[in-house]
Amino acid sequence: MKTFEQYLTVKEAAKVLGVAPITLRRWDRTHRLESRRHPINGYRLYDPKMLTKLLEKING
Repeated sequence: MKTFEQYLTVKEAAKVLGVAPITLRRWDRTHRLESRRHPINGYRLYDPKMLTKLLEKING
């Protein structure tokens, strides 16, 4: 199981994908991209492996 330190914040994930943080929040709301929530502060967190797979899918 991953620790929460291994996940990326919205800002970090947005930079990896080359999109704005608000775009990631929208994708989360519309279930296009899955995020986890930090149990204490409720912030969205993204799995780097999932982002890599998404980039591979986008780039073909």
